[in-house]
Amino acid sequence: MPAMEQFRNFCIIAHIDHGKSTLADRLLEATHTITERDSKAQVLDDMDLERERGITIKSHAIQMNYELNGNHYILNLIDTPGHVDFSYEVSRSIAACEGALLLVDATQGIQAQTISNLYLAIENDLEIIPIVNKVDMPGAMIEEVQDQIIDLIGCERESIISASGKTGIGVNDILEAIIDRIPVPKGSPNDPLQALIFDSVFNQYRGVIAYFRVFNGLMRSGDKIQFMNTGEEYVAEEVGILGLKPEKKKELSAGNVGYVITGVKNSKEIKVGDTITSLAKPCQKAIQGFEDVKPMVFAGIYPIDTDDYEDLRDSLEKLQLNDASLVYEPETSLALGFGFRCGFLGLLHLEIIQERLEREFDMSVITTVPQVSYFAFTKKGEEIMINNPSDLPPPETLDRIEEPIIKAQVISKPEFIGNIMNLCIEKRGILKNQVYLTESRVELTFEMPLTEIVFDFYDKLKSISKGYASFDYHGIGYLPGHLVKLDIKLNGETVDALSAMIHRDKAYDFGKRLCQKLKELIPRQQFMIAIQAAIGSKIISRETISALRKDVTSKCYGGDITRKRKLLEKQKKGKKKMRQFGKVEVPQKAFLAVLKLNE
Repeated sequence: MPAMEQFRNFCIIAHIDHGKSTLADRLLEATHTITERDSKAQVLDDMDLERERGITIKSHAIQMNYELNGNHYILNLIDTPGHVDFSYEVSRSIAACEGALLLVDATQGIQAQTISNLYLAIENDLEIIPIVNKVDMPGAMIEEVQDQIIDLIGCERESIISASGKTGIGVNDILEAIIDRIPVPKGSPNDPLQALIFDSVFNQYRGVIAYFRVFNGLMRSGDKIQFMNTGEEYVAEEVGILGLKPEKKKELSAGNVGYVITGVKNSKEIKVGDTITSLAKPCQKAIQGFEDVKPMVFAGIYPIDTDDYEDLRDSLEKLQLNDASLVYEPETSLALGFGFRCGFLGLLHLEIIQERLEREFDMSVITTVPQVSYFAFTKKGEEIMINNPSDLPPPETLDRIEEPIIKAQVISKPEFIGNIMNLCIEKRGILKNQVYLTESRVELTFEMPLTEIVFDFYDKLKSISKGYASFDYHGIGYLPGHLVKLDIKLNGETVDALSAMIHRDKAYDFGKRLCQKLKELIPRQQFMIAIQAAIGSKIISRETISALRKDVTSKCYGGDITRKRKLLEKQKKGKKKMRQFGKVEVPQKAFLAVLKLNE
């Protein structure tokens, strides 16, 4: 059994596309964890989607063996996703480590997401090893980025390692720094078992495999174990370490990282952040920081062909096995038929699920307008959670609606401050702080409603800052908002899939533009179509699509005018009857148009 002094547990903190997965590849090669034959770019990123987008969606962990000055060390790298949507998973991965590599791109400098995760690491008392990556690039600003790091964490310039994940510069320095600077894990193999679950994956043959870090005690194969937050009891059928492929072991001791298979088939039973203990010798308290992951953004997902409803259900079930943070429940829409109301961690999560449905399951789906969850309070004092605008109680019973508020950090160049402020104020943001990190980088802190960033905020921010701004946010609670439910009616029939919760000041403008867009997209029929935007019973905007009309008077040439009037009257009655029974088909483009209204 390895001694505690041999272990080093660390993670890599970096913004998207700062070279984290590439650097991990070099570390695996330098420690001979992978052979040249197994080597490929971004070894730890399994999904094609991760490789194409250059982002880590699912966190990974791997164990490396390293020799230094005749001593043998075991290094556990716990990889973390880089996007704001997955911040809870990042926090649990950080809690499982003693040290972190702070990776900053020499061509881009410090970004908002890096700062956010760095604060998480400092809160958990992790030893930070600063690294400037991509020093071989022509546009590398090594000195300037080193100054930014010194300002941020107050370290010595000599302690910053210059590296390149692409060419392998500085990889040996990083490995030596991991051994020298990251502290040995605390804990004792003789204490009761206490282990933290930081991730789980689903295997169709073995069930859910939980990845954990042992803080105290021993976990042996065959032991009876308990998950403290769910209260469930299982047998550890197999335990092992996480090499490039899982390696079975008889036991894992304090300080080590590994996996456990219990035969659980439902991913909801194993929750990230839960504490594992032994039934025979349980620990007194669970590891702090556990919380149920709550979805932030909701959208309806409907099959384009209604016959594919059951296939869509199966696809979502399979996706949920690999991604327990996806929440869904059946719902029906008059416009779209049968589908599912799905909850996501954020907009990137929604995009990824939609793309995975199309790629992995060949499902063509329509996604309705993303909505955040609100709390509605009635005059009787009832509190109702609203994930779908159609759940809103009638206006006469409603007292107030509370919407989620976020604290947003934007880091950009000083020349874009004016544009960014205008955008945030337009989105109902309040400027809370402005700090110059360096002469060429400024950090703006805003408080704003989450609903305002759901649509197109990120795209607009990137375009007004020419791609230089980085953005990060976290929820800070709920506040009352002047919100209304905007309905779209076609010939008096409400199209529920186009309903939206919106601030009253923006409702008129939004309703008008949506009606104009629908007029362009809905094809003309044999009867007139009225498109209306309404708040409750009040119509705030209207557009009319005129009917396709046959010239019934063409055969009347000359003669009495009453003959023409008689034919036109007959046609008018027919159109009126047709309008009563005619059904307006809303094309798929119309649902997508709502998302692109501001372009």
